Amino acid sequence: MLAPLLARLGAWRPTAIATENLSGLQCDSLRRYPSRYASTVEDYCPDPTAAGQATGLDVPAANVEAERLLAAWPATPAPADRRHLAAIFLAAGEPASALVQWLRLAPTERRQGDGLTADLVTSLDKLKDRRNETNLIAAPLAAQLGLERVWGVDDHSADQPDPVDRDAYAAAVTKAWDNPATKARVAEDKRLEADLAKPDGLLTMYRAYNAPQAPLLTYQSDFGAALREPSPQAFGRNYVGYWETRNLRMVANIRDVLGQHPGTRLLAIVGASHKGYYEAYLNQMHDVHLVDSSRVLR
Repeated sequence: MLAPLLARLGAWRPTAIATENLSGLQCDSLRRYPSRYASTVEDYCPDPTAAGQATGLDVPAANVEAERLLAAWPATPAPADRRHLAAIFLAAGEPASALVQWLRLAPTERRQGDGLTADLVTSLDKLKDRRNETNLIAAPLAAQLGLERVWGVDDHSADQPDPVDRDAYAAAVTKAWDNPATKARVAEDKRLEADLAKPDGLLTMYRAYNAPQAPLLTYQSDFGAALREPSPQAFGRNYVGYWETRNLRMVANIRDVLGQHPGTRLLAIVGASHKGYYEAYLNQMHDVHLVDSSRVLR
């Protein structure tokens, strides 16, 4: 099902791939503030403890070591080099990049050693089959294109503990979502899901989610409706404030990658509700040129 999509994305020849994952460094920071971020860490941050013990490096030190290794990376690294870098990426809290190294190894070389314990090998083997866009699209595409890593650009630093009046908050926002635009989105999702088993069914879904009209319908269904939500506590406006802050910080992370490597062709893989915000914010940046994803997917 993924082959037609991967073929088109590969033909665009990205030189960097950004995913909706938190970086190891942000997770390390969030862990230091459990009163605010405990549930965020539990939901979004992989545990680097085992890899840290295997390599003797904490998350910041492992990130420094990964950057040092990549700065002097040989043109033809030995399998031991890739196993070692995979272990370092796991310790750095970057399992998606560890998976890129794992997939770049011949199957016979995907084994214990060079910092990888038997348990870490098992975790990498499980990771490559987990059904999400990072493990089945981003990492395999990076490996296919000869890239050494992917970039986790998600940001949850705007997360807050659950509000005291959580039920009232949820009720208000859910009521705002009950509108004709939401019903249109649900109907379209059902139509696309019903056709998934057809040839190019998944590619058809990606084309629909990347169509020019899709972000406006998402806004009308979700964030625009929330802004008009009338609760005296302004629950909807709180929600949109969080959402815009998160997207601004995600785009800042992308801009950081582009700034480090001018001329990068970056593929950003992200949930469909983020796409309109990505494009709006990135389109304000100097030295950034957006490519119409509909052209890439045709």
